[in-house]
Amino acid sequence: MTIHSQPRVSPEACPALVLNADFRPLSYYPLSLWSWQDSIKAVFLDRVNIVSNYDKTVRSPSFEIRLPSVVSLKSYVKPSRHPAFTRFNVFLRDRFSCQYCGSREDLTFDHVVPRSKGGTTTWKNVVAACSCCNLRKGDLLPAEARMWPERTPYQPSVNDLHQNGRQFPPNYLHESWMDYLYWDSVLEP
Repeated sequence: MTIHSQPRVSPEACPALVLNADFRPLSYYPLSLWSWQDSIKAVFLDRVNIVSNYDKTVRSPSFEIRLPSVVSLKSYVKPSRHPAFTRFNVFLRDRFSCQYCGSREDLTFDHVVPRSKGGTTTWKNVVAACSCCNLRKGDLLPAEARMWPERTPYQPSVNDLHQNGRQFPPNYLHESWMDYLYWDSVLEP
């Protein structure tokens, strides 16, 4: 006699992909995910619709529910038009690579026009840079250091950051999420 058993899956391994009311993810990077507890709470508070479920169920003395794998908000949340100026968003805009040498290691940020020479800490003057390039450039102008950023720094839109975020998928993507993450991708002929 052979006994087949399903591997025990912890509820913690079952996050829910959160979609806006238009069925687009709230964010791509980091991917908009809720813990199983937050998704169940949102279901009971009638704030979301369950779009897809895991095979895993959770039980209490009074009810049983399959864990949601994809939920959509019932009310549309208007995305911000201008992303916050943060170190993470600068790295995301610059695709997590040094704008001087292309390295992805030991990233920091560099003022293209150094602050000592009147440069400001803004989208249009800050780029991702590895520590080596940042140290080598120091407080020199690009022409003085003979170092120019690969791309001119700019203020990205939320859409720019979403597009870049798609290039860095998380370590775990449940199969039920795929239609919602890449539904507007260009199809190969």
